[in-house]
Amino acid sequence: MVDLTQYLPILLFLAVALGLSALFVFLPMGVARLTGAHKPDAEKLSEYECGFPAFEEPRDRFDVRFYLIAILFIVFDLEAAFLFPWAVSLDLTGWTGWATMMTFLAELVIGLAYAWKMGALDWE
Repeated sequence: MVDLTQYLPILLFLAVALGLSALFVFLPMGVARLTGAHKPDAEKLSEYECGFPAFEEPRDRFDVRFYLIAILFIVFDLEAAFLFPWAVSLDLTGWTGWATMMTFLAELVIGLAYAWKMGALDWE
């Protein structure tokens, strides 16, 4: 027979986490309904992020170029994230670290030139 009492702390932790998350979600909604703060009208339900109504249906597909720009942004953002620790540890890595980073940057520049030549950065 398997002793399942060793899993009791995990089950208790999950129950407390579920209870607290439900409390943090549903308690403010309940308080808002009880105190009268929940009074939706046309002004409250209007667009607030961009300031004007949407052009299209929100479930429409994005253009592929949007994803290309997003991927390029992530690549160069990660490049910047790699540059800071490299710059801090350059005295430890020496010329080998410098040459490796220059090779990495050269590959990224070649990739950027290729994307630019193929028109991935053009937006209509």
